[in-house]
Amino acid sequence: MSFSIAGKTAIVTGGANGIGLAIGRHFADAGANVMFADMDEKRLTEELGDDLDDSNIRFFAGDLRERLTLANLLSATLDAFDQVDILVNGARQVIPSDPLDMEDDSVRTLLNQNLMPALRLSQLIAKRMIKQADEDSDNPAGSIINLSSIAARRTHPDLMAYSVASAALDQMTRSLAVALAPSRIRVNSIALGSVMSASLQSTLKENRDFRDDIEKHTPLSRIAAPNELAETAQFLASDAAGFMTGQILTIDGGRTLLDPVAAPAH
Repeated sequence: MSFSIAGKTAIVTGGANGIGLAIGRHFADAGANVMFADMDEKRLTEELGDDLDDSNIRFFAGDLRERLTLANLLSATLDAFDQVDILVNGARQVIPSDPLDMEDDSVRTLLNQNLMPALRLSQLIAKRMIKQADEDSDNPAGSIINLSSIAARRTHPDLMAYSVASAALDQMTRSLAVALAPSRIRVNSIALGSVMSASLQSTLKENRDFRDDIEKHTPLSRIAAPNELAETAQFLASDAAGFMTGQILTIDGGRTLLDPVAAPAH
């Protein structure tokens, strides 16, 4: 079975840069209709403005932490493409945190940023997938893909909030997978090691030694390019993964094969 997603419609959040942008472009190149969603309207316009002549690419700017924004995103997608078959929850933020600082509110911040929009949008899109599905068919009704992190199962003191939010996202993936299985909607997650996301690029500019530290603790000795995640996302979105749900696929260059606590995970 091929990994074809041609003719399907995908919403990709975090679509203005880095991993989300790479996945969205890959999906579009594979023949899918893609709605790129992000808070950064300027970056969306810069990256995708010239692509709007293509009939299968649109973008939507808004604060995905707001429920009304999520409803408007779905409406914009249906107006453009009439349906939605794939959701990639790719919007995420990484911020350092201090586990012993009682004034540090980063756990709440990252749960509100990385977890809750993904949960609410998944619930909203799943309802649409169920509504548009053919009740007399055994074909898959939809695929939801979450971008998580190996930080969910590693311990790094400076990334406690990110680790907590990532672990919550993994459990959300499993819970939704079970809840939506009777409706033929699959929910899976990709747990990332170090990928050259926008946030990691920014960190590397500020700390030149950080790259060496990452590479030293990664058996493949490098940082992944965003487009290396795109084909895995396409596999999960396609019918080739039709019997896969509730799974957390790890793409980390072998990082989790090693166990030093101080190794960065982001």
